[in-house]
Amino acid sequence: MPIATVNPANGETLKTYEAMGEEEIERRLQLAEATFRTYRTTSFVDRARLLIQAANLLDDDREDIARVMTTEMGKPIKQARAEAAKCAKAMRWYAERAEALLADEEPADSDVKDSGASRVRVRYRPLGPVLAVMPWNFPLWQVIRFAAPALMAGNVGLLKHASNVPQTALYIEDLFHRAGYTEGCFQTLLIGSGQVDDVLRDERVRAATLTGSEPAGRAVASTSGEMIKKTVLELGGSDPYVVMPSADIDRAAQIAVTARVQNNGQSCIAAKRFIVHTDVYDAFADRFVEGMKALVVGDPMLDETDVGPLASEQGRTDLEELVEDAKRSGATLLCGGHELRRPELPGWYYPPTVLAGITREMRIHREEAFGPVATLYRASDLDEAVLIANDSPFGLSSNVWTRDEAEVDRFVRDLEAGSVYVNGMTASHPAFPFGGVKRSGFGRELSGHGIREFCNITTVWQGA
Repeated sequence: MPIATVNPANGETLKTYEAMGEEEIERRLQLAEATFRTYRTTSFVDRARLLIQAANLLDDDREDIARVMTTEMGKPIKQARAEAAKCAKAMRWYAERAEALLADEEPADSDVKDSGASRVRVRYRPLGPVLAVMPWNFPLWQVIRFAAPALMAGNVGLLKHASNVPQTALYIEDLFHRAGYTEGCFQTLLIGSGQVDDVLRDERVRAATLTGSEPAGRAVASTSGEMIKKTVLELGGSDPYVVMPSADIDRAAQIAVTARVQNNGQSCIAAKRFIVHTDVYDAFADRFVEGMKALVVGDPMLDETDVGPLASEQGRTDLEELVEDAKRSGATLLCGGHELRRPELPGWYYPPTVLAGITREMRIHREEAFGPVATLYRASDLDEAVLIANDSPFGLSSNVWTRDEAEVDRFVRDLEAGSVYVNGMTASHPAFPFGGVKRSGFGRELSGHGIREFCNITTVWQGA
């Protein structure tokens, strides 16, 4: 895949870049290693000052970088602006809290005495250069949610971004440089996917984090395992959205539309499988389909647009194939699907689509639909709802709508997912750990759990 900006709204190639050669990669690896030796000794006060300055610059740049993101991957401009604002918020959150999150821990006095020590501490120390392999769907947020905690912990970053968002990737490197970070603290590697393995195998790279597809995660995990390097993976998701009879059906249906089509439906944590109790199924389905039909599909640069184009032509083809497979296998198309293209929209658009009558034999039941396509399931009771929700290789997040606290307890206990959102849609926040189970990956980002992922958790034992 070429490293290029291709506008998904019209298919026009705007900029292309040459992949870095071995000499430039080596220069950057040397710089990362050398910079880490000194940056790791800086104080939390100094690190926070730099990160807050980067957040301030990002606020100033919000409109410009939003337009870059929309141009490169097609998200509606209003969502791109919100993404930039969210990144600045997360940077300030870590700048203000990192020192407390990484403060030395002191075991109980009885345990210290039992060990024969006069003092024992647990200290969090940085690991070194960390390679981040990041996706195009949230091209700023995915990187910042790694970079902010990693830099505050004293690590340095190497970014291999998706090849279709090179301008965003270069912007992030420039943002940190303008904020006052030395060059080696955060560097963008303009390289193809075939070059990742060599970088990951380099001894100077101490750990890796990847957000992306399951095949990409398998490749990085395999190499990291061979090299015995710490890895955090956030992979695909096919999140359930369960609606029970006690729920506010109007509100659940309204939020369901947003939960499915956020970021043009190209989000790992977007709700994708809507599992509705039979007593309220018809009422929910009617409202949900009505809401999906009402969405404005169009130019992502316009504020009134709800759904822009998919990021790539291949992505649209993949989505079409999932829908067509489901239809051939007996699924009912409630809206969308057949309106694959509009003459006035030359880019890679796909209409908001709802499918019902999904069975286990359909590909869309077990594969992630990365676009504005929702699947509806009917459940006879709570047990069946849980069974359908867990009948997936993924386990990233989940959504439950009920006013019954006993049902909430059951769902929290039984759903196989990294998070459970009750009477609301999944959303990441810097204060809460984020990640999944099963084929959705392992490890956690954000919160104190995320900043400690790339730390050497060191026991310091002192004798009398």
